[in-house]
Amino acid sequence: MPIYWLSEDSVHFPPPELASEEGILAIGGDLSPERLLEAYSQGIFPWFNDDDPILWWTPDPRFVLFPENLKISKSMRPLFNQKKMQVTFDQEFRTVITNCQEMYRPGQGGTWITEDMLEAYCSLHELGFAHSVEVWQKEELVGGLYGIALGKIFFGESMFAKVSNASKFGFITLVRKLQEWDFNLIDCQQETAHLASLGAEAIPRADFMRLLDANPLGETLRGSWGSVG
Repeated sequence: MPIYWLSEDSVHFPPPELASEEGILAIGGDLSPERLLEAYSQGIFPWFNDDDPILWWTPDPRFVLFPENLKISKSMRPLFNQKKMQVTFDQEFRTVITNCQEMYRPGQGGTWITEDMLEAYCSLHELGFAHSVEVWQKEELVGGLYGIALGKIFFGESMFAKVSNASKFGFITLVRKLQEWDFNLIDCQQETAHLASLGAEAIPRADFMRLLDANPLGETLRGSWGSVG
């Protein structure tokens, strides 16, 4: 399959089914809010190294979590029962994404969250589309995650933890809240053992696209989630 070069004058993307076997659909364009929102609405996301051009991905299969399939291990339950950690939403978005950017991950030479990426998602947060989850212990930020909400789908981007189980605690809390808000799906993008342990699964991209087609974008829960009950 050819890799498509995007124009900076249009936010149009080629159809996702034209992606390469690895899941790369296009190169170039920019990280404007308009292009990012168009991308996510079609199941496309940017992922590239600092010295590379912008790469746009839509992998097949897609790793997702249906909220009703969330798995909570026995080891996590005491943390919730004893309220070992506290969780907030949209209180420290820039701090969360910066921690994700700086988090060391074995086997990863650098970070894909470039400064341009960081600023782009902060802009989406200011517009009310990107959201953060903060996990606290004794007023110290010990974990968190961020992503984008469109319609009834949450597109997860990255998470970090400074103490054991902090990112799981935040993710489980988020999924429970999304269930309350009638979200249908959490997009995890690509498979990890961490997310698989929480109930995420791989589905064909064609099935993922059908879920996107049915996603009610007009019901996007936009704005600060810190003020949503």
